[in-house]
Amino acid sequence: MRERLRALIEQMRCSGIARVLDEELDAAERQGSPVAEVVFRLLSAEDAARREKSLAYRLAQARLPWPWTLQSFPFAHQPSVNKAQVLSLAGLDFLRRGENLLLIGPPGTGKSGIAVGLLREACLNGYRARFYNAQVLLDELYASLADRSTVGLLNQLCRLPLIAIDELGYLNLKPEQVNAFFRLMDQRYSLRLSTIVTTNLDLPDWYELFQKKALVDALLDRLQHRCTILRLSGSSLRSEPAVSHETQTTAPPAVPTRATSRKRTSPDASA
Repeated sequence: MRERLRALIEQMRCSGIARVLDEELDAAERQGSPVAEVVFRLLSAEDAARREKSLAYRLAQARLPWPWTLQSFPFAHQPSVNKAQVLSLAGLDFLRRGENLLLIGPPGTGKSGIAVGLLREACLNGYRARFYNAQVLLDELYASLADRSTVGLLNQLCRLPLIAIDELGYLNLKPEQVNAFFRLMDQRYSLRLSTIVTTNLDLPDWYELFQKKALVDALLDRLQHRCTILRLSGSSLRSEPAVSHETQTTAPPAVPTRATSRKRTSPDASA
């Protein structure tokens, strides 16, 4: 009977049950466990295995570049950080509400660390997410124009509840890239999807980056409408002598301040 069970379990691809089958059946025979209890334990093992596999898939798809977490974030080396507010973001209420997160500050002060930590928390809590370097994302959007796959790429990006766009800074952008980036942000705004943006440029400097005042006005209007802004300060943690190598591979910190949300007549209001 066990061989027949194993064959059926393999056919049904129940790897969790297969892992514990002999152990559970041996225990049931020794203890005289009720059938319902044995079935429950087997199904629980399968459920745990599927959850584990699903989490591993989400983490792989998120493409997190570093193994940073908010729990190991070196708050002590950035005294201006409001630790309670940063950790409260890990509750992911901003994601459930479809709000954005904007991290502004000099290089090395913790922007990417917070973004990676929050994406990891999202994956751990069942959300699909994706980390993008800003230049890589803009290059992908530009390349999609050549084979007319932009619509498909935008739709793919808008199936993700959370994306992080890292290092939006002094980039050389073509007009087509600027337009495609605005389309992405506009589409995610309309669908109430959360986007994390890290940048070393304060908002007035975005006009120089994107070179289109009307477009930047519309972009910032959408980005800030439902948004928390964290302004980071201090010296680079990469050059902090008191920070150990282990801490440096964890994540740098931030100085959070709540952005004022502007009221709009509707989510689809024009720029």
